[in-house]
Amino acid sequence: MSKYILPELAYGYSALEPHISGKVMELHHGKHHAAYVKNANAAIERLDEARAGSDFTRLAALEKALAFNLSGHVLHSLFWRNLGPRAGGRPDGKLAQAIDHDFGAFDKFRAQFTEVAATIMGSGWAALVWEPLGQRLLVTQIYDHQSNLSQSGVPLLVLDAWEHAYYSQYENRKNEFFEAVWNLWNWGDIAARFDTARKLDMQLPGTST
Repeated sequence: MSKYILPELAYGYSALEPHISGKVMELHHGKHHAAYVKNANAAIERLDEARAGSDFTRLAALEKALAFNLSGHVLHSLFWRNLGPRAGGRPDGKLAQAIDHDFGAFDKFRAQFTEVAATIMGSGWAALVWEPLGQRLLVTQIYDHQSNLSQSGVPLLVLDAWEHAYYSQYENRKNEFFEAVWNLWNWGDIAARFDTARKLDMQLPGTST
């Protein structure tokens, strides 16, 4: 049986300083993300055991644990690739055009995305997604790791708003963290995901004009 693995980073833990400290990255990747990977694998194993023994008494709890931990693994894996040293700035090409079309301007998108992260109640993520049914970009909040995301929405850019992502460095000044990451977005990675997502055909009716 294949297992989920913790992906290696494409840069060192200290490569994103001063915006994200090496200590934060080491704990976030090596401890928090690693725990989601471990627990997702454990949930899969227990689901296999439940099927083998035809014992589904804990099925609801196992499904919930899998959704939480596997979604945490996916979002963190995406987050690491969204970030990069000597990055930031603005996108160009088709992604920039789509942002201007769907949000009015890059600055309006940036303001909305940052506010979405800042207003999450409890733990969660802000996400820029491609919504293939409507053929548009949307910004959404993800509570915890696995809810409030359109079922067809493909995440392109995600921002971790859990306290473990920033608290040891920024303490309760989370908005400073949300602003700091704009110096780190790897627009090449995000644009590549956008190009791939635009090819998705849901085989469903779209929108009326």
